[in-house]
This record gives sequence, C-alpha cells and structure tokens, in this order.
Amino acid sequence: MYKIHPKTHFVGQIYQYLPSCQSTNDEASALLAHSDVVEGLLIATDNQTDGRGQRGNTWEAQPAQNLTFSLLFKPTFLTATEQFWLNMAVSLGVHDTIAPLVHEDCRVKWPNDLYIGFRKTGGILIENTLQGYNLAWSVVGIGLNVNQTEFSYSTATSLQQEAPLPNGYDRAGLLAILCEKLEKRYLQLRAGQRQVLKSDYMQTLYRYQQETRFSTEDRTFMGMIVDVDETGRLVVAEAGRTHRFGFKEVSFVPMTSE
Repeated sequence: MYKIHPKTHFVGQIYQYLPSCQSTNDEASALLAHSDVVEGLLIATDNQTDGRGQRGNTWEAQPAQNLTFSLLFKPTFLTATEQFWLNMAVSLGVHDTIAPLVHEDCRVKWPNDLYIGFRKTGGILIENTLQGYNLAWSVVGIGLNVNQTEFSYSTATSLQQEAPLPNGYDRAGLLAILCEKLEKRYLQLRAGQRQVLKSDYMQTLYRYQQETRFSTEDRTFMGMIVDVDETGRLVVAEAGRTHRFGFKEVSFVPMTSE
C-alpha cells in the first residue's frame, strides 16, 4: 500500500501492512496473544472485510480508499475505571488531524466518533485487556473515510467529499500525521495532563451545551450535554436535573436541520 515515516518516538515506527483482513483489531489482538509486541505497533489494511464499530455496528469502507488500522498501546498507568481517558486522547488525536483539512465544523461525537458537520467521517473502537486493576494493553482501531465518495448511508461523509482535492488525499502522508497527533495526545495522557485533555475534549464535543433530542430505551426527551464524567458517562441536563448515561444507554435523535 504505502510506506510511512512518522516523526514519532514509537507510534507507527513498527508497521505491518495486510492487503486484506477481517479486522485489524482482531489481527492486533492475535499478536498480543501469541507473540511479544512493542508499544506503538501499527497494523493497517487496504481492505477490512468485517470492521467493527461501537455497539456492534459494522464499518463500511471501500477498498484502497480510506484508512483502516489499529495501534497497540500499553497504558498501564490507567486503572480500568479510568479507561475513558484513553478514548479522549485518541479522539483528540484524530480530531487534531482532521480539523485543519476541512472547512466544515469538525467535532468528536460521544463516545468516540468523528463528525464533519452532521455526518460521520471517522470511528474509533478501543478494546482493552486488564492486569489486576490496571489496563495491560489497548488495541485502538480507527477507521477514517478519506477518498471514498459514495456511501450506503446519508449520514456518512469523507474528507474528499467535504474538502475535495484534485487528486484525492495522500493516505500515507495522512497516516503519518495521524501517528504524530495520536502520540502527542497519548504522551499528554501519560504525563498526567488530564485537565488539558478534558478541556480540549469538551471544546470539540459534538452538540456540547446545545439543546438536543435524546432517546433512551423507554423515552425521548430534550436535554443538553453539560459534561462527560471520569468514567466516560455522558452528563445530560434536563429541566433542572442531570442524568448520566453509559455506552448504549442513550442515543442522539437527529434534529430537523440534520
């Protein structure tokens, strides 16, 4: 596919390319189970046949058009209850890469999708293993729509759709920048700069402090995102009360303008 030369200490310095695979996260997990690996290992493919997203969703990606890859991190400094901090750091790293390239508003949609305007351009799936109370390894899977321009869903978009270039985007160069931005945010996390990460995450959060329609298992209501707590739960204010929702417990209902 391509060679990359990221200006990093360890992220993406060791790189494996698979022309096709079912899931780069599965490939990374298999390496963890059967061999010694180094932190920052990157596994990328041009054709991911069964990519997974949050909530059991599949990730749609045409071959050789986008970026589908996984990275291995070793965040042993985080406890199991602190794992959302890694989500924050990774989401910000992807956002830092995309935001300068597009003219539309780029946002992180809780828990870890990337949106340009009202449409999804990227997704993140982090799968952790534990050693005692702490994280041992994290497999960070990222899918980013780059040059693909036709999608099965009207809610999907790509960099090429939103900010087209005459010859499309250089995926190798983009992947190198992603490695650099992800390492910067990960090192901030490792250095304990949580206030910086939290502040930046909230500033980029989709529909933060805006009236939004939400749906739960038993009702639909209007509320406003006011925070994301230490364990990653979405904090929503409704009529003077606040509710905290974990993954899969609440979803956004598209507004009429979307």
